[in-house]
Amino acid sequence: MGMSSGGDDQGMMAEINVTPFVDVMLVLLIIFMVTTPIIVMDNTLNKIEVDVPPADAVPLEEVEEDHLVISIDDEGRTFLAEQEIPMDRLEQTIKAQVELHPDKQVFLNADGDVPYSQVAQVMAICSRAGVEGLGMITESDSDGG
Repeated sequence: MGMSSGGDDQGMMAEINVTPFVDVMLVLLIIFMVTTPIIVMDNTLNKIEVDVPPADAVPLEEVEEDHLVISIDDEGRTFLAEQEIPMDRLEQTIKAQVELHPDKQVFLNADGDVPYSQVAQVMAICSRAGVEGLGMITESDSDGG
């Protein structure tokens, strides 16, 4: 017993059939869920060595007091606000600073001779310590800025 408004059963339908659309969307979702981990795995296995050139940026003339600067010198020593911090205590020290001053911006200043692996390790430590945004301090190539 269906609803009929009398007479002609061959009239136009006023409803949109969304079932085919939902079927297509579910198939696409499954395809993306299967292929995304494969793409990510390919990118992590791609180990091409690169010599990163210096950035052509205006140097930061003066670091304001509301900034927290983490530095790595050419000998691989890490400093936090001009105080040397051993790598094994760096995460706790940064976490304490972030908890005390959550509004401070954090910048990383690494010497050009520091291996990228050490810079990446310090960036990971900052992330684990709760740093939401990490800026990089660079120096200009030219003397004029």
